[in-house]
Amino acid sequence: MRTYLRRYVLIHASHPTTLSMPIPYLSIATYALLPALALTVSGLFATVYTLKPKAQSAILHFAAGVIFSVVAVEILPQVVHFRNWLLTLIGFGGGILIMLLIRQFTEGAEHASKNQVRSNALPITFLVVLGVDVVIDGLLLGVGFAAGDKEGKLLAYALGIESVSLGLATATTLTNTGLARRRIIGLLVGIAVLFVGSTVLGATLLHNLSPGGLDIVLSFGLAALLFLVTEELLQEAHLAEEPAWLTATFYMGFLLFLLLGMLA
Repeated sequence: MRTYLRRYVLIHASHPTTLSMPIPYLSIATYALLPALALTVSGLFATVYTLKPKAQSAILHFAAGVIFSVVAVEILPQVVHFRNWLLTLIGFGGGILIMLLIRQFTEGAEHASKNQVRSNALPITFLVVLGVDVVIDGLLLGVGFAAGDKEGKLLAYALGIESVSLGLATATTLTNTGLARRRIIGLLVGIAVLFVGSTVLGATLLHNLSPGGLDIVLSFGLAALLFLVTEELLQEAHLAEEPAWLTATFYMGFLLFLLLGMLA
């Protein structure tokens, strides 16, 4: 992904007319369906088969590791590569501020839901941050296709693997709130549609976005993903007993996406 983003910046800076070529929307939407379907199918699996607390914690650890790997290996180096501290400050600071405001506004509802065993209340903060994660992934996939068809396909495969763990973690979290299976399925489908839409939108907008604009977008996504890992996934994962093998799933997720990034 880092190579794709850097190539995008170089193309934009050196050959601006190249990005005026027609956008292959059909191909982009088709490959965007791979991560979307992976997220939906894995989420459906988690709603049909009730997972034990340790299995749920392992899934959450693994998903956190994968997302943290995306942040540390792919997004962070690219943000540093831009070397624009002001735009990075604006994007990252804005991301943290928005996430904290969302948590502040939804904190009362979340505390009330914790006082009930099964409250049927939506975990709003989790869903909003998850939505940001999905949108950022879609935008990055759009950047991949802006850099080249081959790059976009490889990135779609990598995001597909990430989406499996993310779908399992999402369904597990929603199931623990006591939501009906029908509502959970509806939310999973909505998240999948959001991913496909953000990919097509990203391919359109980022096709003509300046490197400075991309810096702000990636910095915002960096903050949102760190928030998702530290304040949502890992906090919920630590609610269960945590033997050594369970903690290791976090590092397994990190290593998996690290190796995928190196091979791609």
